[in-house]
Amino acid sequence: MEDQIFSKKRILLLGSGELGKELVIEAKRLGLEVIAIDKYNNAPAMQVADDSYVIDMTNKNVLKNTIRSLNPDFVVPEIEALSIDALKELEEEGVKVIPNARTVEITMNRDKIRDLASNDLKIRTAKFKYVFNYDDLYKKASEIGFPLLLKPLMSSSGKGQNLVAREEDLFKAWNESQANSRGNVKGVIIEEFIDFDFEFTLLTVRKDNGENVFCLPIGHIQSKGDYQSSWQPLEMNPSLINEAKKMTNLILNNLNGPGIYGVEFFVKGNEVIFSELSPRPHDTGMVTLVSQNINEFELHLRAFLNLPIPKIILLKPSASRVILSEEDFINPIYTGLNDALNLENTKVLFFGKTTAKKGRRMGVVLASNNDLNLARQNADEASLMIKVIAN
Repeated sequence: MEDQIFSKKRILLLGSGELGKELVIEAKRLGLEVIAIDKYNNAPAMQVADDSYVIDMTNKNVLKNTIRSLNPDFVVPEIEALSIDALKELEEEGVKVIPNARTVEITMNRDKIRDLASNDLKIRTAKFKYVFNYDDLYKKASEIGFPLLLKPLMSSSGKGQNLVAREEDLFKAWNESQANSRGNVKGVIIEEFIDFDFEFTLLTVRKDNGENVFCLPIGHIQSKGDYQSSWQPLEMNPSLINEAKKMTNLILNNLNGPGIYGVEFFVKGNEVIFSELSPRPHDTGMVTLVSQNINEFELHLRAFLNLPIPKIILLKPSASRVILSEEDFINPIYTGLNDALNLENTKVLFFGKTTAKKGRRMGVVLASNNDLNLARQNADEASLMIKVIAN
């Protein structure tokens, strides 16, 4: 068998947050060149990339001209707020977009991925309606019923999501969703509130040959749609896992682009309900940095570089817990790191964000233990020990 040649590639990362930072670190281990782009300077991934640029990625011409001038081997989006028209036109010219421009478009807006799953593929989701005009909000909300969830059609990290218990709370929730909407999309999705038993992420690697490879389910807790903690493995009925895999196969066989996907589900009784999907490393998957033999960032790279993906193995039960800022600061500093690192098998990752905001994720604690409950306990305790303070 002829030996395959692996040569240096150039990756252009669109969006440079904490997940992008870990992707860059893994890419550098393979000797790859990475250029990081974001709308502000010194974003986390920029701090470890070979080069970086600050541009408006929602501007079609700016994004197209930047990509053309840098001539990357792969364009890897890490965020939703970008010009999809630029990516589609460049893909037609031969630019390799990961996983592909169509998938980026479908998953960047909640309406397109929900339409694909519920209407086209007949996958079970929460009941939902779209609202693009405030005047239609009350009528459609009454059709869904209260309580309900109201979310921007495009947002990041759960921003702008609200549980609305009463009709009189709709106005405030609408305004918050519009303030936190990303890009040029200003509509919302309202959906029935499902009092689920638990939720989980099924990280799935789509290989270049069309095969889907599944990681063990990751349990997680969110607050207003924003990840707070995760753990792997999640103990659940194998039949429910199989049902989630069937749904995931249906979606990914339709999207059909290489890379890792974070597929979120609810479980209520014996029913699995599809929630959302991200075509990139997932925040709940940060735990795989210590739980798996191949973490989600390396899996993403291996998939679109068409490198081998052997069996994914759980090294040890593990958990993650975010470190949040309680106030707004410029150039924040931290206390409690020594105490946190005294806990057994515990790591702390600071994202390197130069601005702290109330409720913003500034880092994550990762903990491993043969006893999953102890891993979760250590992650929770360590995150509480660390405080974000003014410099």
